[in-house]
Amino acid sequence: MTVRVRIAPSPTGFLHVGNARAALFNWLFARHEGGTFIVRIDDTDVARSSPEFEEDILGGLRWLGLDWDEGVGVGGPHGTYRQSDRFDRYREVAEALVEAGHAYYDDRDPAELDELRARAQREGRHPGFYIRRPEREATAGVIRFSVPQTRPVTFTDVIRGEMVFTPDVIDDFVILRSDGTPTYHLASTTDDVDYGISHVVRGEDLLPSTPKHLLLAQAMGAEPPIYAHLPLLFGPDGKKLSKRHGDTALRAYREAGYLPEAMFNYLALLGWSLDAETTIFGREEAVAAFDLASVSKNPAIFDRDKLDWMNGEYIRTRLSTEEFADRARPFLETGLGRRLTDAEWEAFVALAPLVQERVKVLADVADQVRFLYVEEVEYDERSWSKVMKPGSETVLTEALRRLEAVEAWETDAIEAALRQMLADLEIGASKGLQPIRVAVTGSSVSPPLFESLAALGRDRTLRRLRRARERLAASAGP
Repeated sequence: MTVRVRIAPSPTGFLHVGNARAALFNWLFARHEGGTFIVRIDDTDVARSSPEFEEDILGGLRWLGLDWDEGVGVGGPHGTYRQSDRFDRYREVAEALVEAGHAYYDDRDPAELDELRARAQREGRHPGFYIRRPEREATAGVIRFSVPQTRPVTFTDVIRGEMVFTPDVIDDFVILRSDGTPTYHLASTTDDVDYGISHVVRGEDLLPSTPKHLLLAQAMGAEPPIYAHLPLLFGPDGKKLSKRHGDTALRAYREAGYLPEAMFNYLALLGWSLDAETTIFGREEAVAAFDLASVSKNPAIFDRDKLDWMNGEYIRTRLSTEEFADRARPFLETGLGRRLTDAEWEAFVALAPLVQERVKVLADVADQVRFLYVEEVEYDERSWSKVMKPGSETVLTEALRRLEAVEAWETDAIEAALRQMLADLEIGASKGLQPIRVAVTGSSVSPPLFESLAALGRDRTLRRLRRARERLAASAGP
């Protein structure tokens, strides 16, 4: 079998991490099998679809490195890959199904249908149990598929095994609305048949649609694809992933400075694993090892803390210092709200190896080095109240005296002067260096102090020490 798989997002919202995971698994399966990965835009909901959402979806896939062989922006042998361009085809299929006796027009009004649903519910049945072909024929209204009542719908799910749906839980579902637009069931199935999709790999939430799609494909005279339903994504609290767990749109992670390599790696672990031990792996390793049948059917936990850890590992161990600096630059400039001058860039490059060891996402870089790019720092009040204790004014005074005497403003000379100060005052590094750190950077958290002072320069360092000392003196009162 030639593997042909697709991802078919609806451009009615930003790309969700769950859809990104589904796209990744489809891509891995296609690449492992030497098959074809297709991107189709399911935009039959014309009123809610927008170019902004479509571009976000396509941009998110590109960011993850999920290249596609056919589809939107690439083309292929099937003409178009947007459902909004295929309405004539869907109407043609619906009318052919009516002609063949597999579907029928239904002009019953909403009140009559509601009463049928209420009756079924009163009897403890599926709500659509009584929504079947009426005795009188209609020539207008919606078109419903006539679900055969003689046998259950069965299929083998690659992930979940044997699945059975009895006909009493499948209503005669609408395939074409009265305005001539297709429902999801008709459009998706028609496209899967027309484009020769071999496997449909999608989320477990779409499992109830599968018997309907199988019946439609069979009524069209086509061999249905093989189905594999991926586990749902849950939050750490064991509930379905939602905004209460944090961001669910992939773009939020792009904008926060997560690396696409790390996100690729993390999403691949949501329901699958390379082996029993390996947590961090590249795309080539994943492609070589991926097996759709080994995907778990249990819910996968999307844990932001684990993702943060993994991204930090990628930043520290998978990027050279030069790569880190180049990738961090746009996030740094966004955080500062301006472009860096050549001199400012050189100052950052000097500190980049130290910053690289301390951030989990690239958006954190700006806060780490902001002190380099402002005339006067704003003190973090928690850091100030925690660090500036009785005796801190003396420390700042002594630091000023020692640093004013440093001839070559370099890291080693700065460190030697301040280490000697600690020894002479007989105080530890925390009591002696943290007040200097807060005075100069505005926070108790920063890159290593001596390198920070060297990057900041003599004049600004001494000016900030004097300012902090004056604030301490003013707060002490007469």
